[in-house]
Amino acid sequence: MEDMDIIALYNSRVETAISETDSKYGRLLHRIAFNILSNREDSEEIVSDTYNSAWNTIPPQQPNSLRAYLGRITRNLSINRWHKQRAKKRYNGAELLLSELTDCIPANNNVESELERKELALAIDRWLSSLSVDDRVLFLRRYWFSDAVNVLAKECGTASNKLAGRLFRLRQSLKMFLEKEGISL
Repeated sequence: MEDMDIIALYNSRVETAISETDSKYGRLLHRIAFNILSNREDSEEIVSDTYNSAWNTIPPQQPNSLRAYLGRITRNLSINRWHKQRAKKRYNGAELLLSELTDCIPANNNVESELERKELALAIDRWLSSLSVDDRVLFLRRYWFSDAVNVLAKECGTASNKLAGRLFRLRQSLKMFLEKEGISL
């Protein structure tokens, strides 16, 4: 079923919207949640919460890309759950992922943070657009979808340490680009 048809089901408040969403995007959403949380039960809950959130927000929201809309909900819910668990001293692999980006993404702790976040997002979009398709996909799979380096290396047919070096160079490139754009780190 096409995204616009699924969104029409949400707009009409037809409950099959959720089952259609699950059949089309369930695996992707589970992967996003699991890559951040490293726990199957928590991932199941997050995906269920994602469907509930989509049900409650469509309408009034009319997403252009249902995949991106659901992915963002899942990712945000997963990160919130991860922070909650971390506060309870439960460790998982998401800390490593977030720490890799700390040198090239500025912290947002002040009143102007919303404007700065928008400027940062636009700058990152410009930087991503300047990359080759392979580098763009690699960066997004690692830092948006939270795919593990060893999984990405296997799919790329390269060694993990070689791919880690490539990711390091991409992060350095992002850092230099943001500095050139005048975004303080």
